[in-house]
Amino acid sequence: MRIETFFDPQTYTLTYLVWDEATKDAVVVDPVHDFDPLSVTFSTESADKVVDFVEKHGLTLHYVLETHAHADHISGSQLLKDKLGAKVAIGDKITLVQDVFGPVFNRKDLGPDAFDTLLADGETLQAGSLAVETIATPGHTPACVTYKIGDAIFTGDALFMPDFGTGRCDFPKGSAVDLYDSVQKLYALPDETRVFVGHDYQPGGRELAYETTIGASKASNKQLTAETSKEQFVTFRTERDAVLRPPRLIFQSIQANVDAGRLPTAEENGITYLKLPIGVL
Repeated sequence: MRIETFFDPQTYTLTYLVWDEATKDAVVVDPVHDFDPLSVTFSTESADKVVDFVEKHGLTLHYVLETHAHADHISGSQLLKDKLGAKVAIGDKITLVQDVFGPVFNRKDLGPDAFDTLLADGETLQAGSLAVETIATPGHTPACVTYKIGDAIFTGDALFMPDFGTGRCDFPKGSAVDLYDSVQKLYALPDETRVFVGHDYQPGGRELAYETTIGASKASNKQLTAETSKEQFVTFRTERDAVLRPPRLIFQSIQANVDAGRLPTAEENGITYLKLPIGVL
């Protein structure tokens, strides 16, 4: 199994391309559709890098795997689906997030069929020769999942590099209690399990880092080690989240990502609008 990493410095997002060198079967985890909120324009630079790599190496992209409905960047899943024919998969609890944000954006058409495949906790998705195990890791959102492929897990916003910690839990139906329990599931994996995180915010201005291990996380994660009690973590996470500002692109991102990265349909004047609901947060 091979892994290629793509980093978007605008949103600190890591996208991973995972493939079998022998069969050329591949999946992508958490791609980005580039968005400039000032000019309200999109570009495809991040997704194009993935497409170019896939085509250069003769890979067959079977799935785009979303760890959750991101609140900090718009998913590039539809770009990869259009260009490479990949299906889009996400955890089956995405319907809980759709139920919350459908009314916020006055969307009555959201439902599970927005995605090609919904994955239950413990379900294994076969992507050619790649076996992708789904591990439900709610807390950051109720629909978060971690994907396990071989000896590697892709944790999205559940678990970050040890010097940064874990994801926030103050989004609708998020839960610090749930996140603690989710991380315990990950910490039960072998210490040598490789961990690939969903974002790296480069604390202290350090160099980009995106790969750690379960053993390193258990030993030194600054917010949640193997010795941290649930009470300690929940208290810390609750107090920390209470002073955090919402993500810069939360509304632009969520309204697309609950619909598998699709942008809203153009209105009768031919213009597409992203809604910014007032006073919701």
